[in-house]
Amino acid sequence: MKLASIAIAVSLLCAGCFAQADPTQRSWNQPVEPFRIIGNIYYVGASDITSYLITSPKGHILLDGGLGETAPQIRDNIRKLGFKVEDVKILINSHSHYDHAAGLAELKKATGARLVASKEDGAQIARGGKGDRMWGDKYPFPAAKPDRTINDGDTVAVGEAVMTARITPGHTKGCTTWTMKATEGGHTYDVVFVCSTSAPEYKLVNNPNYPDIVQDYRSTFARLKTFPCDVMLGSHGQFFHLTEKRAALKTNPASNPFVKPQDYRDYLERSEAAFENELKQQQ
Repeated sequence: MKLASIAIAVSLLCAGCFAQADPTQRSWNQPVEPFRIIGNIYYVGASDITSYLITSPKGHILLDGGLGETAPQIRDNIRKLGFKVEDVKILINSHSHYDHAAGLAELKKATGARLVASKEDGAQIARGGKGDRMWGDKYPFPAAKPDRTINDGDTVAVGEAVMTARITPGHTKGCTTWTMKATEGGHTYDVVFVCSTSAPEYKLVNNPNYPDIVQDYRSTFARLKTFPCDVMLGSHGQFFHLTEKRAALKTNPASNPFVKPQDYRDYLERSEAAFENELKQQQ
């Protein structure tokens, strides 16, 4: 009986680290077939929780680790595409929330890659999600220690795969939007992997844990508008109509639906309006 009680306690503890929180999270984490988006960028994530493989002959970069349950999907998707998991040399992160960072520890172990993150969010990942500015210790996950801390404008590179970090705070203090250039059919495209600009149930007014949150969001919106963008990607598929574009690409691969600059402008306009509306409601 005592052993059974211990086993139950351990399972509950693990559930707090790994389990999908609710039906919404489970719907975000449905498996999908991996595919090439454009150039050397491949989609290896789940139905809405995204992960991207940026390849080169000398090794690869992997952006985001999803939930704990997403990590095996990401690993398997890399293999399905014909790449070796062990050839992932660098892991990078958009932000330190559990639905994008919980799988990093497992993926770091599976790949042997170096983990690179912003100073603020890297510290949060090293704490296993505890001490979050908005959620405290509500959403813990397996901790992973970054091997390198990046600042705004720093680059990570593996061979010809090069990505630039743009710190865009608000959603988290160290929220990192990544940019790169992709080449296909003799054309070069500006690609933006948006961290996030949503404020889900956030306290925006008089928040002692994040007193400059409104200023950060507004500066982030202003900055994101300055980035050239032909292909918008992001930490959630719903930000850039992943499901619809994936289906359209499969139907007509000659016309890439991911090359749509207007989607980026529309996303920023909708997101900024939603933020300002929420702020007005709280004031």
